[in-house]
Amino acid sequence: MPVINRIADYTDEMQTWRRHLHENPELMFECHNTAAFIAQKLRDFGVDALHEGIATTGLVGIIKGRGEGPTIGLRADMDALPILEQTGLDYASKIPGKMHACGHDGHVTMLLGAAKYLAETRNFAGSVALIFQPAEEEGGGGLVMVEEGIMERFNISSIYGIHNAPGHELGGFYTMPGPIMASVDTAWVTVLGLGGHGAMPHECVDPVVALVAMVQSIQTILSRNVCAMDEAVISVTQIHAGTASNIIPQEARFCATIRSFTPEVRALLKSRFYAIVEGHAASFGVTAAIDYDWGYPPTVNTRANTEFAAMVARDIVGEAKVDAEHGREMGSEDFSYMLEKCPGSYLFLGIGEGAGLHHDAYNFNDEVSPIGASFFARLVEKAQPTLQN
Repeated sequence: MPVINRIADYTDEMQTWRRHLHENPELMFECHNTAAFIAQKLRDFGVDALHEGIATTGLVGIIKGRGEGPTIGLRADMDALPILEQTGLDYASKIPGKMHACGHDGHVTMLLGAAKYLAETRNFAGSVALIFQPAEEEGGGGLVMVEEGIMERFNISSIYGIHNAPGHELGGFYTMPGPIMASVDTAWVTVLGLGGHGAMPHECVDPVVALVAMVQSIQTILSRNVCAMDEAVISVTQIHAGTASNIIPQEARFCATIRSFTPEVRALLKSRFYAIVEGHAASFGVTAAIDYDWGYPPTVNTRANTEFAAMVARDIVGEAKVDAEHGREMGSEDFSYMLEKCPGSYLFLGIGEGAGLHHDAYNFNDEVSPIGASFFARLVEKAQPTLQN
């Protein structure tokens, strides 16, 4: 079964929505205008209930089907990134330094397209909860919505989400059961020594030398402490030290991003990180302050829900364009918090060739919107069929 004909009829309308959102990006929890736009569309579609102000600007729309049944959750993130757009498009961001460089404008559009269809047809039992979430890129809006009780409040029994994937075949779905995206932790280390003249290092306690040793040794965690069959990443992404060529600084700092897929490996990475930094600090005679931020957990798909979602995707785009055992991604997602609360699945949807995510030349491909919207709609109809289906 290909793209739903009725949703195909929305193609031009969906493009207009998406490009409006692209022109007007908002960051983190401050998605006020975005939420207002979504809320008006949902009212126009005739949703049965609309709940606003969740996690500041998040909202949940409820559409009731025909007869009793569970509530299925569909989620779209809606925040942009602090990037200066360089696409040159006639609908490029109107707000300098803010850009939909991750396709959340497209995610919102696909869910709105599904919402319009489901509100018109209601060819399902139970209810669907349309979840529009702020602050995925930074701030953990998914966690805040969970902490504010959306799963219990709306009695959500399963949940699904899509992320677009540039560089992958247009309309191709890929996913996998189990951990599909990594946890992400961030460590800042401040190394304090005794500064002085670069010509007299014997009178100083050099934090730079200590920092370099720490950074090099941290890489041995993966090669010597983590099992070769377990996937993990530690990348030192920032180093800050010094003000002049002839001054040994008092302080040096570095930052690392730390990613893994299981609680055991995640705990091991933290333990070894502390041991190496503190051990080197002692050996070099410096002090080291570690700020270790425990970030998003792994995104773990439920097997049964993932197999079901892949089946639905095959109905939309065909067997050849669905890979249900694709492999893991080292990126992270705060949809993980929602999957910790109830079963569900997260899938990627290819948008064809183009600039990658978080790139200043990225642009969502509007051709994929009817595909994503059809997937969401058919997912609901097949998961919760009416007696007539």
